[in-house]
Amino acid sequence: MFSTDAWTRNAAIYEATRTHPFNRELAAGTLPMAAFRHYMIQDAHYLVAFAQALAVAAAKSDDPDHIVQFSGAASVAIEVERSLHTDYFRRFGVTDAEVAATPPTPVAHHYLSFLIASGFREPLGVHLAAMLPCFWIYREIGNDIHASAAADNPYRSWIDTYAGEDFSQAVDAMIAVTDAVAEQAGPKELAGMHAGFTRACQLEWMFWDSAYREAAWPV
Repeated sequence: MFSTDAWTRNAAIYEATRTHPFNRELAAGTLPMAAFRHYMIQDAHYLVAFAQALAVAAAKSDDPDHIVQFSGAASVAIEVERSLHTDYFRRFGVTDAEVAATPPTPVAHHYLSFLIASGFREPLGVHLAAMLPCFWIYREIGNDIHASAAADNPYRSWIDTYAGEDFSQAVDAMIAVTDAVAEQAGPKELAGMHAGFTRACQLEWMFWDSAYREAAWPV
């Protein structure tokens, strides 16, 4: 099965992400607020592009059920992005003006460009594989942090979102549809799916690392 094989091949990248200082300090409640604010602003940019990438998947699909699934997921991504503005941004002192004035960092720009490009340039299977780590790694990281985070952790609301049952069901659905498409893929497309999955796993690590370092454009 594609998903099992892909996860096994990239287990080392996931482990590096799980144990990254950003996520360990987030779980401990000791992550500097500046790093978390940096992350939230970049995540707001990313979620818009991720919703667009899901909408492209809907347009590429010929299966009515999959069209509904991808369109619904795109809508949810935008709803999450909006909830950042009404909840997390208010709670952590981020303004809409600050988000608008802060461009995507080099890593965020690369990641969102990669997803949009995969949608327009690659077969559906490759595009789904490129999006899957965002779903899957977030669930696993969320569950891992949730297991050790204290109730009074200042980032508890974010932790609860990604460790919730609704999100877990969405992840399972994305894994299932990616596996279904992979079963019909030829060798070239399947190789592309693995390459896309690995690149997205790498970018997930880089996204958190960039936030931890509060990275910006060097020039």
